Amino acid sequence: MPSRRSLSGDPAAPRPAATLAPGEVEVIQGDPATGMLLLCDHASNAIPPELDALGLPPAQLERHIAYDIGAAEMTRAMARALGAPAVLSNFSRLLIDPNRGLDDPTLVMRLSDGAIVPGNRHIDADGIALRVARYYEPYDAAIGLAIEAALAAGYPPAIIALHSFTPFWKGVARPWHVGVLWDYEGRLARPLIAALQQEGDLVVGDNEPYHGGLPGDTIDRHVTRRGLADALIEVRQDLIAGDATARDWGVRLARIVAPCVSALAAA
Repeated sequence: MPSRRSLSGDPAAPRPAATLAPGEVEVIQGDPATGMLLLCDHASNAIPPELDALGLPPAQLERHIAYDIGAAEMTRAMARALGAPAVLSNFSRLLIDPNRGLDDPTLVMRLSDGAIVPGNRHIDADGIALRVARYYEPYDAAIGLAIEAALAAGYPPAIIALHSFTPFWKGVARPWHVGVLWDYEGRLARPLIAALQQEGDLVVGDNEPYHGGLPGDTIDRHVTRRGLADALIEVRQDLIAGDATARDWGVRLARIVAPCVSALAAA
């Protein structure tokens, strides 16, 4: 079974993501021979106490603007089922979004889905640089270390990034249960989409509800330049809002993804 540790290497028992110290990176150890590395960019809604929740009421931190609801528990369950390594962020995307390039204007959101973020409203370049150093760079470094460890072991990893999306956007219902985002050749994403469609009970998005290929994002920084296979999986949040349903989806995705990665490795 994979183990969980902080970036420092100290063992830590599983804890609710929001109570982990912001800036810590959750790394789940796994077998590189699985040929996979799981990533969860928006795993937590944690904000350090000294930032006073960025001036937001608690209800706002439970929304999708703060993290990808259900994605962390789904990722952990998938890692356990596969025996695969995983890296999860442990800070709110409202502090800084690790799935953005450093030059992206949405790196630190001042306004997110109608919510003004008071703690970000007047942040300057020095303030952003501090958050880059405390949160963004440790998470980014942990991903790089995990990839290099797999490569050194002789198993170039397929990168599976796990996210979740809202059931409605601007009042319009989103019909997809799950979507796969991809760019370039889609050598893992396309067979994965087909495998999800074969389940028979899923509405599957092909580059829906978003399009893959955001310059400077996690995949672009770590995967594209190395020529690794990848797929970004988005699951609708109402399907994984509870821990039990998130774990069920993690196990289900593990069952579906594993043959796709094996076939890719054998090709």
